[in-house]
Amino acid sequence: MTVAATEMPAGVRHGFDYTKLVLYTFAAVLVMLIVLPMSWLVYYSLVTKDGAFTLGNFATLINDPTLLDPLITTFTLATSVSLICCAVAAPMGWLVARTDMPFRRTVRLLVTASFVTPPFLGAIAWELLAAPNSGLINKVFRVVTGAESDAVLFNIYSFPGLIFVVSCYTFPYVFVLVANALDRTPGELEDASSVLGGGTWVTARRITVPLALPALLAGALVAFLQAMTLFGSPAILALPAGFHTMTTKIWSLFQYPPKPELAAAASLPLLIITVMLLRAEHMILGRRSYAVLGGKNSAPRIIPLGKLKWMALAFCFIVLLNPVFLPYGALLNATFSKVASQFVTFTNFTTHNIHFVFFELSATKLALYNTFVLGIATATIGTVLAVVIAYLTSREAVTGHKALGFLATAPVAIPGIVLGVGLFLSYTSLPGAISFICGKAGWSCDGFASKFQLYGTLWILLFAFLTLAMPAAYQQMQSAFKAIHPELEDASRILGATRLTALRQITAPLLRTSVIATWCFVFVGTIRELSAAVMLFTSDTKVLSVLIFDLNESGDLAAISVLGLTLLVITSAIVTLANRLRIGGGNVRLRDN
Repeated sequence: MTVAATEMPAGVRHGFDYTKLVLYTFAAVLVMLIVLPMSWLVYYSLVTKDGAFTLGNFATLINDPTLLDPLITTFTLATSVSLICCAVAAPMGWLVARTDMPFRRTVRLLVTASFVTPPFLGAIAWELLAAPNSGLINKVFRVVTGAESDAVLFNIYSFPGLIFVVSCYTFPYVFVLVANALDRTPGELEDASSVLGGGTWVTARRITVPLALPALLAGALVAFLQAMTLFGSPAILALPAGFHTMTTKIWSLFQYPPKPELAAAASLPLLIITVMLLRAEHMILGRRSYAVLGGKNSAPRIIPLGKLKWMALAFCFIVLLNPVFLPYGALLNATFSKVASQFVTFTNFTTHNIHFVFFELSATKLALYNTFVLGIATATIGTVLAVVIAYLTSREAVTGHKALGFLATAPVAIPGIVLGVGLFLSYTSLPGAISFICGKAGWSCDGFASKFQLYGTLWILLFAFLTLAMPAAYQQMQSAFKAIHPELEDASRILGATRLTALRQITAPLLRTSVIATWCFVFVGTIRELSAAVMLFTSDTKVLSVLIFDLNESGDLAAISVLGLTLLVITSAIVTLANRLRIGGGNVRLRDN
């Protein structure tokens, strides 16, 4: 398209281009959200309580068995989960993507259901199912086998129990990566193998599996990372069993008496390992070991399974029993049963639990209010930030766009519990630091410094949620911008519009669907966030995830079931809406808690 040069409107021709100002403003926001808390985290890890420089915090971390054992436990947990997820999710991904197994779309949908279930809620559901004394599965086992009253089929309060539950809500990451890789594998390669005499299984072994191997390795790293940084499930299952992971140990260091220096020192290794794993994942997924020459790729070959297809379907549904059918059934049972640990019948059916949660439990109204306020605010502000930053970086609009893009994606390497520690240290220490600097300069700024005392307010939770949501929102919007050619914006600028005017009037309307979908995903990620919220909440700023966590400590499983199902209904509805609206950009990864 050729745009004829015309005289610019007088009101537009001399307009000031605010693009650079926006760049610097957004860069400052990202520095405040990311660099500031991580800087305070490093500072606290290197000082004593008196502020003197020391490496003693790390020495204590290494020499104290109560701090070293959680690190070993975490690596054992993450390694086990990674291996189990690959062993289960890779065959499922292949069956769904490359075979004629029936109900493949249903299996994908059910994997999505397990994907959107908060892991901490899944852990609570498995408490209902497999607690040693009151678990429904153990009760059925004793009735069926006639075993003694203390006989246990499966004790969820154990290290194997923790591995099992974490695997249930981590394998979808591996499944999605493997299935998507197999969906994109061109059929010509397998056709060539068949022409040269390769049978079905020879082609799968020598062509299909090697092409999917990078995705499987990346999935193993993602599963390792998710298990290593998870807080909710270990806090619910490991602490009653008498052991810690790194995330629960960091959390415990803030219990009375608080030890922020040790918490900061324990957080840094977790942060460094996370960065290394994400870098490794990027390198694996970035490799391209083959190229297809020619036109459009043919559809992937579908392998007929014959009579084995029903066995394959049975395998998939047996796997999905654990993250979907059994936990959801346990939550429904507890919701409508007078006693959460008893099977619901006509005689003990009740709706009192629902009435109690929404009309008698005083904390529910405040938690729902805080959750929705933070969810809407985070989704709105985060989407605006993502749109503008993605525009500046995808269009290379200003000098420094690469640094801005780096800051926007950096929080993906920050575990939620680590960010919570950093924000806590930042906004409890920053007012004192500002007053100290002002005092040295002879200024009076106590009133100004007090404005940075954000702990105990919703603001600090908003900062945490914005930081955690930024990478997914930014990547989603950047992919959407790359799908739109910039020639319409160029035409607008030739006619005198600034970059931001072109973005507002030309590009943003074209991105309406992607913007709405990104808003939905950010909202979902916010309302299910636990790991950072549990470090930063107070009695006045409690959100729904923290309320569920607190009720679990008090043992009110019926109320938890009502709140958990409410959270699942909201999450599922919004994820479904977002998936219908989203264009381009691939799948958005929800952060585990």
